[in-house]
Amino acid sequence: MKIVIIGGGPAGLYTALLLAQANASHNITVLERNRPDDTFGWSVVFSDQTLENFRVADEPTFRAITENFAHWDDIDVFIHGRRITSGGHGFSGIARKKLLNILQQRAAKLGVELRFCTDVRDLSELDALGLGDADLIVAADGINSGIRRQYAEHFKPDLDARTARYVWFGTTFPFDAFTFYFLENKYGVFQAHCYRFDDELSTFIVECDEKSWRSAEFDRMDTPKTIAICEAMFGEWLDGHPLISNAVHRASSPWMNFIRVRNERWFHDNIVLIGDAAHSAHFSIGSGTKLAMEDAIALSRHLSGATDIPRSLENYQNERMTEALRLQNAARNSMEWFEHVKRYMHLPPEQVAYSLLTRSQRVSHENLRLRDSTYVTGVERWFASVASVAASTAAATAGTRATSTEATTEHTEDTKNSGILGGDEPGQQHGASDETSRWTRAGKDAGEAAPAPPPMFTPFRLRGMTLSNRVIVSPMDMYSAHDGTPNDFHLVHLGARSLGGASLVMTEMVCVSAEGRISLGCTGMYCEEHLAWWRRIVDFGHEYSDAKICLQLGHSGRKGSTCLPWEEGDDIPIPNGGWETIGPSPIPYALTLPAPREMSRADMDRVCEEFVRSTRMATEAGFDMIEVHCAHGYLLSSFLTPVSNHRTDEYGGSLENRLRFPLEVFSAMRAEWPDEKPMSVRVSATDWVEDGLTPDESVAIAQAFVDAGADIIHVSTGQTTTAAKPVFGRLWQTPYSDRIRNEARVPTIAVGNITDPDQVNSIIAAGRADLVAMGRPHLADPQWTLHAAAQLGFAGMRWPVQYYLGRVQLEREVQRAKEMAAAAAAAATPVTTIRKP
Repeated sequence: MKIVIIGGGPAGLYTALLLAQANASHNITVLERNRPDDTFGWSVVFSDQTLENFRVADEPTFRAITENFAHWDDIDVFIHGRRITSGGHGFSGIARKKLLNILQQRAAKLGVELRFCTDVRDLSELDALGLGDADLIVAADGINSGIRRQYAEHFKPDLDARTARYVWFGTTFPFDAFTFYFLENKYGVFQAHCYRFDDELSTFIVECDEKSWRSAEFDRMDTPKTIAICEAMFGEWLDGHPLISNAVHRASSPWMNFIRVRNERWFHDNIVLIGDAAHSAHFSIGSGTKLAMEDAIALSRHLSGATDIPRSLENYQNERMTEALRLQNAARNSMEWFEHVKRYMHLPPEQVAYSLLTRSQRVSHENLRLRDSTYVTGVERWFASVASVAASTAAATAGTRATSTEATTEHTEDTKNSGILGGDEPGQQHGASDETSRWTRAGKDAGEAAPAPPPMFTPFRLRGMTLSNRVIVSPMDMYSAHDGTPNDFHLVHLGARSLGGASLVMTEMVCVSAEGRISLGCTGMYCEEHLAWWRRIVDFGHEYSDAKICLQLGHSGRKGSTCLPWEEGDDIPIPNGGWETIGPSPIPYALTLPAPREMSRADMDRVCEEFVRSTRMATEAGFDMIEVHCAHGYLLSSFLTPVSNHRTDEYGGSLENRLRFPLEVFSAMRAEWPDEKPMSVRVSATDWVEDGLTPDESVAIAQAFVDAGADIIHVSTGQTTTAAKPVFGRLWQTPYSDRIRNEARVPTIAVGNITDPDQVNSIIAAGRADLVAMGRPHLADPQWTLHAAAQLGFAGMRWPVQYYLGRVQLEREVQRAKEMAAAAAAAATPVTTIRKP
């Protein structure tokens, strides 16, 4: 084939040499706009696994790369005067210019024609170059691809220019670990991503949010001035070493915004996108060049011996688009963490470092343990220490609104210099102080101290209620009541889950009136028969388990009077025996449902009293906690969101007005509910539509409820409009909990496709939530928490005495499975770690 590759970066050059290696008869030309040694950036990073892929694809290129890189295993995090180290990460860095030279030389040796200083932005220009008759055109021309722009109607690109600013420098400082610096000053928060890539030079990327960037007046500085200020900012760590710029063909300001690139299609006719032209991944996970070169591997494989080029390009697209999306999702999580790092600066250094390491959601608690078990042991010891002190502190002030979040912060401030985690010597940064915990320091003096519990099995206290662990059974509608009355099904359903180890079991949404029900199968708390059954259910949980029981109270609003979902489907009105629904505005939730009646002031007064009545009954039933349902488009939620609240009076319009009625209801309930018992509020943090709640509004809503007396915010999303377009995935709603917790500084409950103990430990240890609620896992396994404790080897869980023999057998089976896995791993062929001699 006659092949033209536009762009002589790693993507284009690697594609060229792999195609030439596969078939020497190909006529391949690479067109590059810059000179051979011009390059943006200083270096690239590869994992050990990526390097192994290079070895398989082309041994000579692999060998040349591995002879010229610097390798490291450790990550150092410097924050608030502390250094925290985690090992076992296995990455290698190489100078970008050196990588280009290696690829250029290998491509030329294989017969590829390299034309530099040839800028092609439109394919019509190929005729003048004698290349207009190419069989295949590979667009490897980067994030600002001219070819992608020319054929945008076919590729359908989606470009997202981020607001954070970054500048890419080099330095002569010889880093011996992948290093992150976090600096907070009067201008804002600044961070640096740093690593060595050869014997003489290191990369030094400075990043900050837009507000900090403008506050420091970087927007008015040229490159020399920017360098001078950055050298001063990070001078204590640079130790006199300079920062160096190699910006090519750039304006006076060296700062940039990252652009996230996606395309609906990666090929059109005989034109194919590769590398940053097809996709981009934020530099904070170091996967941009990896993705580009692995694109090249896949493309060359699919084109090998191909007779149908469009079919081969389609196969390439189908294979690589999935992998690119996976890495882009991880890169997005990482990127957003750094864009909003200011929200984490109030956390203890230990938690900031752990949050950093797990930011992409690709590295989890147990994955970190495989990399560096000493580090994770230290994290667990530290977390258990502060959780224990926090619970004790809150217990001493039971009946007030002190929470373990406040106590943890106070404790950390008292002990941040006591060697809990961090220090001057690698390997000596783990442990908890003897003064604050029964778990002793790791190291020589550890003796026979019991291991600290995993984060999910630490206590948490809200007012006068202490939870033994961080796992909650989510509220889940069962649609199995009769006239609002729970029955034997609810007793068995909730009773089984209270026996299963979760520290808190939430009821389904219990409706405050008959007209407040979603369906005829919904439970209520508005008559004596309801109260008697709920008391029976609560008494069972209290007698046979340590679980606390929470009553979730709500009103269906415009989503009410519908059929059972498994009978007629979702959002189908009851044909006979239904009732008129109410809402803030006469806007139907779905096209299948009638519009609700707009509530009058009298309606509001009546509904508020119904919530108070149910709260009073909850006290009589013995519930430990109440949650007010202000999410998922039900009545109180529909006041909060502009999607359903179009009122023009004092209850509509501004967020302050939209909050007014839900806060009236909550405050009336709080006044009725015993002061020593906590209350939660469940919110939908986003409507998943452009004209819905904003992120800032969701934070303000949470803060408003806490100011009114809420103790924790249960963070969900969506279900407020049928026009919503949620982005599903694992832990998909956790970022909203993270934001509310760390911007509003309030305790939160995370929910949403959280399925295993590893995820729970990661969320809790990173400070993304204080509690984790799971629904479907508990439907599949009522004893999920007990099984998780056995899986993690945590012996501190209380099992029902009647189940003792089941516990013994399960723990024996878990231990046997671990031993068999260890034996299999030992017998497997060892993988050679790629290192520079």
